[in-house]
Amino acid sequence: MAAVDSPNTKTFFYTRKTVERAKRSLLCSPFNLCLFNLMRHQSVTLGAIALENGVKQGYTNSPLPELICDNALGWLIQVGVLRREVDGQGITDGFRLTPLGHQLVEQFQEKNLPTPSWSDRLSDAVIRWFRLPF
Repeated sequence: MAAVDSPNTKTFFYTRKTVERAKRSLLCSPFNLCLFNLMRHQSVTLGAIALENGVKQGYTNSPLPELICDNALGWLIQVGVLRREVDGQGITDGFRLTPLGHQLVEQFQEKNLPTPSWSDRLSDAVIRWFRLPF
């Protein structure tokens, strides 16, 4: 199991399969590393990521419709990389990294995300389509 230290001094342990699935999903996502680096420090809203805004900010390589963007972010929530931001009124449209997400993004500091292999893309698509727990 991999240990993760979060800012609040709690240590989280993840199984190897969990870390591998999260890493594969992060690599196969349509988002660039600069988005995840920003999410390490602050919440980023869906409106800032979707459509032309995401391309202008360098978060994506091509414009993503809001629904596709929300689905991709939702998948990263399901695999444990992201979480929705919450305020006093409830859930917002902002996203931040989880402790697992922090661990994964730290592995790629000062580098670009590696290009996923075709087998990674296929595996991620199958798991995502069927929502398999591995």
